[in-house]
Amino acid sequence: QVQLVESGGGLVQPGGSLRLSCAASGRTFSFYAMGWFRQAPGKEREFVAHITWNVGRIYYTDSVKGRFTISRDNAKNTVYLQMNSLKPEDTAVYYCFADASGTRYWGQGTQVTVSS
Repeated sequence: QVQLVESGGGLVQPGGSLRLSCAASGRTFSFYAMGWFRQAPGKEREFVAHITWNVGRIYYTDSVKGRFTISRDNAKNTVYLQMNSLKPEDTAVYYCFADASGTRYWGQGTQVTVSS
């Protein structure tokens, strides 16, 4: 089993920044990748970014390229999402995920609201 705990969400003005963290515990030695999805009100959950655990290969959805940066700290079993130049359309619940041994695990979600 894998447990994921997110932190770092909140309210920020357009153009501002936030950093999300996701700390993993449990069978972390079996990780293939970790990353983030988000879900805005009335919309489906969408992929944001992920990073492979060993090689560090990174993927972003087009709408966040150049603004968001995903990184990992293998020693702390933690993945981060640095979000800059935030826009109102980035408002959503952000969910951390981890892929391990053919199973996708999810965190509980953290709210990010971009509003003036």
